[in-house]
Amino acid sequence: MIVGKNITKSYGSLQVLKGIDIHIGQAEVVSIVGASGAGKSTLLHILGTLDRADAGELTISGMNIHALNGKKLAAFRNKHIGFVFQFHQLLPEFTALENICMPAFIGGLSLKEAERKAAELLEFLNLKERAQHKPSELSGGEQQRVAVARALINNPSVVFADEPSGNLDSHNAEELHKLFFRLRDHFKQTFIIVTHNELLANQADRKLVMSDGKIV
Repeated sequence: MIVGKNITKSYGSLQVLKGIDIHIGQAEVVSIVGASGAGKSTLLHILGTLDRADAGELTISGMNIHALNGKKLAAFRNKHIGFVFQFHQLLPEFTALENICMPAFIGGLSLKEAERKAAELLEFLNLKERAQHKPSELSGGEQQRVAVARALINNPSVVFADEPSGNLDSHNAEELHKLFFRLRDHFKQTFIIVTHNELLANQADRKLVMSDGKIV
């Protein structure tokens, strides 16, 4: 699913990634752990095409990412990649249903089809009754499940999650962790999760440990 070779990244004189090699299979749940400043989020953003490496190779679903730019890269990201962040990044003026539909609209799906898919995801995530509620009317756990549904609306090949349970209490964090594996089993998607939560990290199919810009 994902192959990265000798990925490096610097910000000014600070080298954050120092030659990362990574291989991740389809329908694999992989956690990435390490101390703050180890380069975890930088690696996640590069693998997720939100940022570009200074050097190295990156292939996702057989596509050479470095050969894409501008609109082609944005279109690839919209179709193949989903994101879940610590802070849900939901649009406050829109309902749960509307928030979930946003990536589908960007991808060119019709209103009717986008709403049908969003409704299916809301039901799968036990949020059917919350479809017309705005984020301020949802609990933290509900908001994060809406964010997960938004990440899934375009049936992405891979979902990247950056500290997805960092803002949740222990119960909701545990429920979110179970959800990732249920989604993997149901939709056969790959999940790459940066986390400080050791319980979640240890539940993954593989745990990668980063230190000082390298996978150790």
